[in-house]
Amino acid sequence: MIFMAIGRSKVVVVGTGAVGAAVAFDLVMNHVCDDLILIDINKEKAWAEATDLQHSLGYSGSRMKVRAGEYAECRDADIVVIAAATPYIPGQSRLDMTDKAAGIMKNVVPDIMASGFSGIIIVITNPVDVMSYYVCKLSGLPAYKVIGTGTALDSARLKYHLADVMNVDPQSVHAVCMGEHGDSQVIPWSQITVGGKKFLDILNDNKIRLEGFDINSVTENIKWTSYRIMNAKGATTFGIAATTVQIVKAVLKDENKVIPVSAMLSGEYEATDIFAGVPAVLNSQGVKELVEYHLSDSEMTELKKSIELIREYNKKLIY
Repeated sequence: MIFMAIGRSKVVVVGTGAVGAAVAFDLVMNHVCDDLILIDINKEKAWAEATDLQHSLGYSGSRMKVRAGEYAECRDADIVVIAAATPYIPGQSRLDMTDKAAGIMKNVVPDIMASGFSGIIIVITNPVDVMSYYVCKLSGLPAYKVIGTGTALDSARLKYHLADVMNVDPQSVHAVCMGEHGDSQVIPWSQITVGGKKFLDILNDNKIRLEGFDINSVTENIKWTSYRIMNAKGATTFGIAATTVQIVKAVLKDENKVIPVSAMLSGEYEATDIFAGVPAVLNSQGVKELVEYHLSDSEMTELKKSIELIREYNKKLIY
């Protein structure tokens, strides 16, 4: 009798604060992987979250395994999600978090790589574009194996808002935010469609129905909603967890799914050697390719400004 080895998918989440715990919970509830390992500098917290999640499996019928672990267990992981971060201080921008976040990456990434890890890293830690670039440099991994959550959550917020305005299913809305996951992000309105129709044409054809819709107000609302959430509850958790799990699934299931993430630009949008939020095709190799839109002149100008702002902070860490 011949027994066939059945591979088990393995995800490691580093950082079990509010965001990391939410990501772990979403992974478990959706049975995304076979083995889930939680790592935290506070080992008791990692144990507590893992044990609590184990107990939730009693009613799920899942054979998924969840436990706290050590960095050595990253060795054979398919994906490592970095959610480790310092608490948000009201009044900060994401870029204001750079120095403390970089300190965390200096401690975390070498330990991940020392295990012999060769899989894909997904970065959540803000400022995510700067940290994704830094993780790429610290790890030595090919750029396509480092993915920041980028503007994926911002894009989900935009889709939800537009679907609510139009009273349609969010799946019928195709919209992305680009550039920095932060205050300088750009909404390329020229690329947004609802049911395949350009949103700018919808605005023009429905002036009475949509006369109260203001593009500038929506752009600002999408930028600042996260700060309002963080000021009220300390962190955004459910949205970023669902966003991260979609990225994990796209990789583990080799979906070739387009998601706006923070990825390395190599000439796209006239930029190189920088991570920024752009639509990317994600599959088992990580970032398969980037989607390059034909932006309007004004959108391209704003995107370049956003990218250069990210680059300024990269330089502070690398050079």
